[in-house]
Amino acid sequence: MPDYYADSEDQRRFTRRLFDASAADYDRADRLLAFGSGKWYRRQALLRHGLAPGMRVIDVAMGTGLVAREALGIVGSQGSVVGVDPSVGMMSQALVAGLGRVRGRAEALPFADASFDFLCLGYALRHLADLEGVFREFRRVLRPGGRALLLEITRPEGRVAAALLRAYLRDVVPALTRLVASSKDTPVLYRYYWDSIEACVPPARILATLDAAGLRGAAHATQLGIFSEYSALAP
Repeated sequence: MPDYYADSEDQRRFTRRLFDASAADYDRADRLLAFGSGKWYRRQALLRHGLAPGMRVIDVAMGTGLVAREALGIVGSQGSVVGVDPSVGMMSQALVAGLGRVRGRAEALPFADASFDFLCLGYALRHLADLEGVFREFRRVLRPGGRALLLEITRPEGRVAAALLRAYLRDVVPALTRLVASSKDTPVLYRYYWDSIEACVPPARILATLDAAGLRGAAHATQLGIFSEYSALAP
């Protein structure tokens, strides 16, 4: 994406700076983006893919902890949730009782093999350069039979639907965030949000890469035509 960065190292610097700068606005902008439905959807997605009480969960690229909050409510006091993110700014906003927070990257998770029953990655696939390497790391930290759930927004196949979503995410949402944001970088984040969706690799390649990384039973489901849910199991 030459409009934003030149290579994978430049990408990491760009996204870390952008997320750090807009962290204080992120939850407010998320509610605006999803019309307040994000909390319900995240909980239902976790339940659909087998998250249950007592599980040990890792939330990769946790951001402000939006997915982790819902996971904590499901696993209960007998389970645990730890979030990992490279952005100190984002993690500083994830003030959730009972949530562990560790600075780190998806490419090198700072945990032992077979540490978790469930792994989730919320809306960060398009920020990862080495998908197979990341998916191998996911397989490493999941116990045998552990589940991975990757949430992402996918460009609709229909031209009209894609054009409408593009107009909403790339033009309307950045304009609206200017009204509520405390950082000048927040509208840039949401403009980048759509541009990175358009540049994201297609579902078929993600499924093939999950398989190549040694995860099994890779599957893809779509909610409302745009909310992609990729799932797989550790062998």
